[in-house]
Amino acid sequence: MTSGLFPRERAVVAPGAVHVPGWLPAARQRELVEACRDWARGPVPLRHTRLPRGGVMSVQTVCVGWHWQPYRYTRTADDVNGARVAGFPDWLVELGREALAGAYGDDAAGRAAAEAYAPDTALVNFYDGDAKMGMHQDKDERSGAPVVSLSIGDTCVFRFGNTEGRGRPYTDVELGSGDLFVFGGASRFAYHGVPKVYPGTADPALGLTGRLNLTLRETGLPG
Repeated sequence: MTSGLFPRERAVVAPGAVHVPGWLPAARQRELVEACRDWARGPVPLRHTRLPRGGVMSVQTVCVGWHWQPYRYTRTADDVNGARVAGFPDWLVELGREALAGAYGDDAAGRAAAEAYAPDTALVNFYDGDAKMGMHQDKDERSGAPVVSLSIGDTCVFRFGNTEGRGRPYTDVELGSGDLFVFGGASRFAYHGVPKVYPGTADPALGLTGRLNLTLRETGLPG
């Protein structure tokens, strides 16, 4: 892991892909931890997603706004308990717009992109010390709007690749608690994954053991 003695700087990892370390203040992180706990209780609880070929994801997931199951979105969690997922709150839309502005800049183009951003779903992934995420594309949405990713808790290695396949070239980025990562434009459909989490690296004041990752997205679906 990178030493905390040195400040981490905003970085453009690829065209349209931006890492902003420490973007989310500690108080907002704690608020999001509590919101995620509420969502994890239901109406559709946190679960390990089962893949079509029988595999089970090591991360645990709960959805807001739309329910994601491989590889589609629905309003009801037909692969879990049939319940309708929790609604997508207005404050989360605003957070997504703030995040987009924070990543893409406060010029006219950045402000316009942020104002137009209308996320309607969030996938909340929880990683314990052993959980990983294989290289994949976020391509089940009909919209090509950017994906906003917020990290809370333990530091991880986030592997950000290319749009052609799961292999090289890719860039490994350490995402710490409060970090923002946005990918859109030419990088919107880049493969990405989490090969490693560093257990015990979260600030104890968060009251969280493990790592939470919230990804906000526009599905482009009606209703």
